[in-house]
Amino acid sequence: MAPPFEPHTASALLSSRLNPLQNPNPLNPVFVGAHSRIRRGTRNGGSRYNVLCTAMSPRNMSSSRYAILGAGFAGLSVAWHLLKHTHKGSHVCVDIFDDHGIGGGASGVAGGLLHPYSPKAKLLWKGAEFWKECLELLAVAEQANSVQRVKESTDCVDGGIVLRRGILRPATRQKSVDILMENASSCLESCILETLDEKAAQSLIPGLCAPFDLAIYMPGAMSIQPKRYLQALFSACQNLANDQSKSTGKEIIINLHTQHVSNLQQLSGEYDSVIVCLGARVNTLPELLGKLPLRTCRGIVSELHLPTASRGEYADQSPSILSDAWLAFQGPRQVYMGSTWDWNSENYDQNVSKEECAEATEELISRASIFYPEIRRWSLVGAKAGLRAMPPLTENGSVPLLGCLNDLIGDRTNCMFWLVGGLGARGLLYHGLVGKLTSQAAISCDESVIPFEFIDWKKRMPCIVS
Repeated sequence: MAPPFEPHTASALLSSRLNPLQNPNPLNPVFVGAHSRIRRGTRNGGSRYNVLCTAMSPRNMSSSRYAILGAGFAGLSVAWHLLKHTHKGSHVCVDIFDDHGIGGGASGVAGGLLHPYSPKAKLLWKGAEFWKECLELLAVAEQANSVQRVKESTDCVDGGIVLRRGILRPATRQKSVDILMENASSCLESCILETLDEKAAQSLIPGLCAPFDLAIYMPGAMSIQPKRYLQALFSACQNLANDQSKSTGKEIIINLHTQHVSNLQQLSGEYDSVIVCLGARVNTLPELLGKLPLRTCRGIVSELHLPTASRGEYADQSPSILSDAWLAFQGPRQVYMGSTWDWNSENYDQNVSKEECAEATEELISRASIFYPEIRRWSLVGAKAGLRAMPPLTENGSVPLLGCLNDLIGDRTNCMFWLVGGLGARGLLYHGLVGKLTSQAAISCDESVIPFEFIDWKKRMPCIVS
């Protein structure tokens, strides 16, 4: 991976490489800065505004410049889709800004358990689309990871990104048994659900306890190594940029800047679009502080090892476990356990004190031991924390927040600002589709390509000018 640019080189790079404003061409305007609004009806009889660019759209421009704030799931998904879908006849510059580096926020601490279902085994709203787009990005990252390992002549077992061993969800309450069984009858063919009694579940996971003789098994679900995945996805972006540069003869570049962006106006004169993918750190931007319907929730994830002297290794093909706590097994003697829920926290630090680590681990073990008593024999190695941005609950569930931010922040410059936020605890599942939709909106300068359910939050915000 190419080393990130130093902070002081970012502006110089942009000015010297891809800034047609330095050499104005009246036949090829970048943006005229004016926006028009079209009011459209919604299903519930309300209205929404779609933001359109009145100048030539970026797909017809000789160059397109994008800034992405955040190098987590959302940010790297947007980057990939911008590179993939921007017009092939254009010079393209995609700059990612994250002073914490790739996976330095909540994405890097995620448990990585991937499936498209709710805790009651119901297919999530747009679950099939989320699942499909996520699997496509995983395939892209795995391919890039394989290429990198061949280049480095690396054949280590720990180099993989995805563990395809399924996930098991035991019922821990009597009232949820009938609901789980009913929902399990309607599932995706690409991620089927099977109902198992306790004996059948124990054949998959020796030592498992299913107190109500029911467990839902998702054989197609998987566990992801979040940081490895994010590093591989960034490598895939670099590879795509290089391949497109060679095939089109146009300069296609992607950069990672470990540079702090303190406000959006820093970037408005340099880019056509700025896409904010900062998760809970969105509140560090003064233009958006207190303007988004998000709550923060800090979660602690503990890492446990089974001591070498202890018997009872976790079987290589046994699934991970998901219930009131989750156990994401990484090998026969390594597991990640999570997660705690500390609402309205303002602590962005991934590091956890010894006292907090011990307290959180004991809380998680007390939950996990209900369905897997053997976990009490495992030893604590350490813990990390992530601060998630949680969206409001809607009739469709917890839906991420997407859309154009110019009206919200009162910006009338020649730059368009976009949001990908509120992915909550399902950022891994959501990131593929929301990144694709937002990149399409940014490329076309048209918010209407995003389904209205993702933008519905805006009409309830009094600070947005209608």
